[in-house]
Amino acid sequence: MALNDEDIKNTLQHPRRSLGNRHRSQAKKFLKLGSEQKNIMWAEQNSKQAILYDFTNPENWRLLVKIKMINGDDIGIKLILEDLFNILGRDKSLLEQLHQINIIESGEKLLEAAFKIDPLDPDKWWDAIKDNEKEIKKFGNRLENLDTRDPRSNILFSRRIEKLKKAGYEDLFLELSRHLLSQNSSNFEVWIELGKLHERREEFDQAWFCYDQAQTHFPKSKSRELFKKRMENKLEGRKSIPWKTPKISQRVEFLRKMEEISNSVIDVEENEVAEKEIGLSEKVEIMINQDRLSEAFFMLRRLAAEGDKEAFILVDKVLELMESE
Repeated sequence: MALNDEDIKNTLQHPRRSLGNRHRSQAKKFLKLGSEQKNIMWAEQNSKQAILYDFTNPENWRLLVKIKMINGDDIGIKLILEDLFNILGRDKSLLEQLHQINIIESGEKLLEAAFKIDPLDPDKWWDAIKDNEKEIKKFGNRLENLDTRDPRSNILFSRRIEKLKKAGYEDLFLELSRHLLSQNSSNFEVWIELGKLHERREEFDQAWFCYDQAQTHFPKSKSRELFKKRMENKLEGRKSIPWKTPKISQRVEFLRKMEEISNSVIDVEENEVAEKEIGLSEKVEIMINQDRLSEAFFMLRRLAAEGDKEAFILVDKVLELMESE
C-alpha cells in the first residue's frame, strides 16, 4: 500500500520506531524462554533499548515495568515512572506521589493512568480533546507551568501543539511554541513551524529569526537560505522596497526576549547565581550545571551578535551539549 504525504512525514519523524519494535520483540522472546536470571536480564536490556529508540510507544514502557515486577524491583519501577513523568512534563506533585505509595502494588496502575490521561501518541491525545474548548484551554494553561527541558518532553509537546496549529489555534500555538523553545531551543522542528506561521502572516522579520534559529541547530535544513530565496522571488518586480535581513539591534532584542522567557520558567532556587563578579565562561558553566542550556544559548547568541568574541566561542560549546542530548 502506498504511503501518503502524512504517513511519510510521520515515518521520518520516528526513524528509530522499527528499532524500538525489534528490541521489544527480542525482550518478549527472552521472557518466553523462562524465568532463569540470564533470560530476565537479557529481556530487561532489550526492553530498555526499546524505550531508548522509541519512547512514544506505551507498549515499550509496559513491558519494562512488567519485567521489573517479575524481579520485585520497586526502585526500578519508581525510576521508570519518574522518567515517564519527565517526558510528560516534569510535574512535581506527581513525582512526590511516587514516594508515598506501595510501588509494587500500584506501579502498573499508575502507568496505565498516566497513559489514559496523557497519551504518548499525539493523534490519540488530540482525538480526546479536539472538540472540547475547555480542555484545550486547560492544556495551554498546564503546559505553561510544566518543565519540558527534557528533549523527549519537548518533542512530545511540540507535536501536540502542531495539532493545535492545524486546527486553527494559531495564537495559542505561538504562545506555547515560545514556551517550549525557551526551555529547549534546539527543537528545530518547532522553530521551522513557527517560522512558517510568521511567514504566512507576512511577519517576515520574525520568520527570519525563527528560520535562523532552526538552521543554527540543524544546518541541513537550510531554512534560512530557502526563506531568503522565497523572499527574493516574492519581491522581485515589486516597486516597494525589498525585504532585507533584520538589523543586528533587532536580532539582539529578539534573543534578549527569548533569554528572558527561558529565565522565567526556571525555579528561583535553581536560578540563583552569586552576585559576585564572575567571568562569562564561569557564568555559562554555572548555567550548564543548573540545566539552563537554552537560557545560556540565547544569552551567548545575543552577546555574540553584539560583538563579544568570547561569547562567539562559547556558543559552540553550548550547541555541542545540546546536540549530545
